Amino acid sequence: HLSLVQSGGGLVQPGGSLRLSCAASKSTLDYYDITWFRQFPGKEYEAVLCIESNGGITNYDESVKGRFAISRDDARSTVFLLMNSLNPEDSAVYYCAAASACWRSPSRFDDWGQGTQVTVSS
Repeated sequence: HLSLVQSGGGLVQPGGSLRLSCAASKSTLDYYDITWFRQFPGKEYEAVLCIESNGGITNYDESVKGRFAISRDDARSTVFLLMNSLNPEDSAVYYCAAASACWRSPSRFDDWGQGTQVTVSS
């Protein structure tokens, strides 16, 4: 299994920005497509953005269009989620997950980061 380590997150004021990182600790991400999910309290995982190994991007959540961006640095085996113009409705636990393709369903993923809390509040 791929070991994914997340960093970033925390508390930010509305309108602020955060960058989340998802790094492979013992291997490379070169051949994996990485999806960011978020989980609101009491809700299921929701796919947000996916980046393919070739750099192709799939946006699963219209609410983040124009505000969130996904990128990857394969030399560092890291995928980033840059979140701008955050609002309280973005508060959730964010997870990265790796697979051979971009999938909306979390059941398709075996390899997950540990999750990181993002709280948007004044």
